[in-house]
Amino acid sequence: MTNVAIAPRMNFSAVAPKVFKAVLALDAAAREGLDPVLLELVQIRASQINRCAYCIDYHTGDARRSGETETRIYQLSAWHESSLFTARERAALALTEAMTLLPQGVSDVVYDEAARHFDDRELAQLIALIFTVNAWNRMNVTTRKTPGTE
Repeated sequence: MTNVAIAPRMNFSAVAPKVFKAVLALDAAAREGLDPVLLELVQIRASQINRCAYCIDYHTGDARRSGETETRIYQLSAWHESSLFTARERAALALTEAMTLLPQGVSDVVYDEAARHFDDRELAQLIALIFTVNAWNRMNVTTRKTPGTE
């Protein structure tokens, strides 16, 4: 079996280093106070929806290092049908999907369920994490960033 080479379009961090560093700073700020496993689940799920191979590869590795199990990583794309995720994780994943698929909007039901599981500060951090991973996904999908690089 031969893998298909997907050529990157540009090295964004080299071409736009100020923007790249600003997104890195935003990413660091968004992570503050969030559970490391939860934040990786959120980032993997957004990356699956956005089909960002680089981010899926990157965040599944980070999830494993944070103690996440292979089974939960494999079932993440079908979390609605899985019994492996807590109510808190499910609320975060529902918010992730709503914010990532924004044309459908974020319903009061989804938002209120997230607010039930996260205090205002945590919810703000979660919202920031979700819009930040979406920024990374859009950057990396557009430039065809190759998994395993940088």
